[in-house]
Amino acid sequence: MSGEEKMNAEGKVSAEAQAPLAGVRVLDLTQVIAGPYCTAMLADMGAEVVKIEKPGTGDDLRSVHRYEGREEHEDYFYANNRSKKCVAVDLKKTSGRSAAHELARRADVLVENFSPGTAHRLGMGWEDISPLNPRLVYCSLSGFGQDGPYRDRPGLDPILQAISGVMSVTGLPGEEPRMIGTPLADVMAGMFSAFAIVSALQAVGREGRGRRIDVSLQDAMLAGIGPRMGETLQAGISPGRWGNENPMRVPANTYRTSDGRYLAIIIQNDRFWPLFCRAMDREDLIDEERFATIADRLKHREELDAIVARVFSERTAEAWAPRLEAERIPFAPVNDFAEALNDPQTRHRGIVREITHPKSGRIRVVGPPWIMSGPQAEMTPPPLLGQHTGEILREWIGWDHARIQAFLAEHSPA
Repeated sequence: MSGEEKMNAEGKVSAEAQAPLAGVRVLDLTQVIAGPYCTAMLADMGAEVVKIEKPGTGDDLRSVHRYEGREEHEDYFYANNRSKKCVAVDLKKTSGRSAAHELARRADVLVENFSPGTAHRLGMGWEDISPLNPRLVYCSLSGFGQDGPYRDRPGLDPILQAISGVMSVTGLPGEEPRMIGTPLADVMAGMFSAFAIVSALQAVGREGRGRRIDVSLQDAMLAGIGPRMGETLQAGISPGRWGNENPMRVPANTYRTSDGRYLAIIIQNDRFWPLFCRAMDREDLIDEERFATIADRLKHREELDAIVARVFSERTAEAWAPRLEAERIPFAPVNDFAEALNDPQTRHRGIVREITHPKSGRIRVVGPPWIMSGPQAEMTPPPLLGQHTGEILREWIGWDHARIQAFLAEHSPA
């Protein structure tokens, strides 16, 4: 019996429990957010992710926006590169491409987010690597995909927010379109890529042939907002900007409390209306004809919203919380990032993790958003640039000490 098998209680042989993607090798040629987010998700599930970076500079996020007092820290890089190993390789050098090809031969997955065509120019495109490793799952992320009229356009997150329609519904009525304050296109593209990769690995196990995956940030954004596009898909109607209101429900807004905080509240259907009136101590409104149904409340939106705003301005957010909870009204405080990370439910679920980084000491990262039974992958700190070059060349390819030292000397920063 192999070391990975054991006898279960019924006397049958079963695979020893491991993290879901234990044993899967991922070669990561990505940087910034979308690609690294994808590979971080794979690492969270137990895959061995080896990140190839350019000697000397590495991922662009290693040097972006360092804060006063944290000039030696790579805070943005830390956010998306936990549990990975790093190999410093110059793909423009013959020896670098040769080493990368040897790593790709032994990988199960390769992920890249170069501009379309760049990977092939570096000798790392699908057409270059697939013949070396026919079982490889090869995933490309880009702003607009590997073909089409926008193929060669830079696809940064704000651009994708604009072209996908997200900005058209963000902001206040009558004002200019607004960005949302987080790189949603990057994150969604990374998630969809990870899902496609895991699915493709299943197919490889069944069919023995690799798959090529092409994910665009534009497609990811459209897929992410698709559930909100019903009226556009079926009736050709594009909704406008509603700010924090909801075009189909009232009350549904953010309301300022007496201590200057804001509460987001939504009355989902008519069942919640009398409960909400009780929470406000305004039971006189329950049978008010103007507000009896959703349709009635929509007709009198401004009048009702003004009433609710005035009521909520009379108590603190802390005072309102138990009243709304008692009636099971959907609500939440409008938190800033620090408050969101310190929220009691966030702390209870444990999504914010602390790990020890070799340079920065204790750092915090937002970990995987799931809780799963069974063995889990150990979370390790984001790597230093080139930290694992020798280790990976030895363990994956089998190079000896002398060859590794010669490679390290050739690929050291100028």
